[in-house]
Amino acid sequence: MDLTILLWIQAHMRCDVLDFIFSLITKLGNAGVVWILFTLLLLIRRDTRYTGLVMAIAFILSAAVVNLGIKPLISRPRPFQVHPIELAIAAPYGTSFPSGHSATSFAAAWAYFITRKNRLRWGLLALAAAIAFSRLYLFVHFPTDVLAGIIIGIILSYPAKLIADRLVKNGRWGIHANP
Repeated sequence: MDLTILLWIQAHMRCDVLDFIFSLITKLGNAGVVWILFTLLLLIRRDTRYTGLVMAIAFILSAAVVNLGIKPLISRPRPFQVHPIELAIAAPYGTSFPSGHSATSFAAAWAYFITRKNRLRWGLLALAAAIAFSRLYLFVHFPTDVLAGIIIGIILSYPAKLIADRLVKNGRWGIHANP
């Protein structure tokens, strides 16, 4: 079923314009650049520092669990290794399950979502979803890789919040939990 979904995307959506767009979108998730930069911006401002801390912890937790724990354990080949195809991007190295882009993107976006009650949280979830979908479109992850990454990212945002709550207890480091 995984490969069938990917082949459907390739047959019905693949074109030069979307190759370009999804290549750019996936680059936003490379090494978590967009999430790290956004988190740093939040950490600079006193009123958003707590959210930045939760996002940083969630990002680090998800990257560690996925890249140091699950990926080496499962060692699932990537779709283009199972079904050779011309890729729109350079072939990524490493294994496929779960998607690190999806895990870190959803960990950061969901951490923001559960700590801030503004419209931007929906935009960050949309960005995380676009990054996750780009991995399918670009044929570098199976749907179950992306789904597992999304679930892992969302789940790990909750212990990240608990860790942040312990770190900021009594207002240490000038960071206060959001009301």
